[in-house]
Amino acid sequence: MRKEPGYLALYRGGELTARAKTAREILTCCRLCPRECEVNRLAGEAGECRTGEQALISSYAPHFGEEDPLVGIGGSGTIFFTYCNLGCIFCQNYTISHRGEGIMVTNADLAKMMLSLQSRGCHNINLVTPTHVVPQILDALLLAVAEGLSVPLVYNCGGHESMETLKLLDGIVDIYMPDMKYSDAETGLRYSGVVDYPSFNKAAVREMHRQVGDLQTDSRGIAIKGLLVRHLVLPGGLAGTEEVVRFIAKDISVNTYLNVMAQYRPCHEAFGIPELARPITRQEFQQAIELAHQQGLSRLDRMGTPF
Repeated sequence: MRKEPGYLALYRGGELTARAKTAREILTCCRLCPRECEVNRLAGEAGECRTGEQALISSYAPHFGEEDPLVGIGGSGTIFFTYCNLGCIFCQNYTISHRGEGIMVTNADLAKMMLSLQSRGCHNINLVTPTHVVPQILDALLLAVAEGLSVPLVYNCGGHESMETLKLLDGIVDIYMPDMKYSDAETGLRYSGVVDYPSFNKAAVREMHRQVGDLQTDSRGIAIKGLLVRHLVLPGGLAGTEEVVRFIAKDISVNTYLNVMAQYRPCHEAFGIPELARPITRQEFQQAIELAHQQGLSRLDRMGTPF
């Protein structure tokens, strides 16, 4: 029997409605992410994420290029939100995250997308870059649950998260999938434009794991709940892989499902930055895998590796 997503119990008890209301109130002085722009998005103001009251969507569809536990047989039901609370200068989706490729949608539209993906056989609703639109997602979730939504929610984020926002999501999100991009604060500032990325990132991953624990799968190997971490290997060790995997093993769990990603290639502004202007080498990727093994991490995914 399939495990029921946590948000259904919260919906029945009225807690989901209360959380959605609280999240919407945050938009009047936005502090959804650590940037804390404090703009009134309900009045049409926009901060660093350039998003006002309504979410923007670039696409939604079953996705078969995600991690195996998310894809299963029917695919992961991805909804790509436009813009981002990070400013990564090497982003491979820069037309979406930086240039605003997408269309504005109502919360009712968003609910219909969720239901459509479920009806097409997707195993989950995979919310890609959701941090800056959590209130819109929760409002849409209320509408979708009323119409029969019952698959797990995946929170697929850059890892630059606010504790206040994550606590609102406790019991609502079934699967957290954060990036752990950097272990050095100066590197995060230089390449993603945010202050003290590692501190916010580590605190967020701790809280995510507290909420959902290690990744759990059903008898088919399809994810139903838990934490799945992504770490993109950068040229020249810029991502600080050694410290990232040490933190995961010592502070989170040696059973953490970790996707060590080898698909870095120069995009957006990276061509003009010498240290970022090349793909990673086979040796750099293999070294990252070995560092993870040295820390006792064995649930490793190597999705999309060209090596």
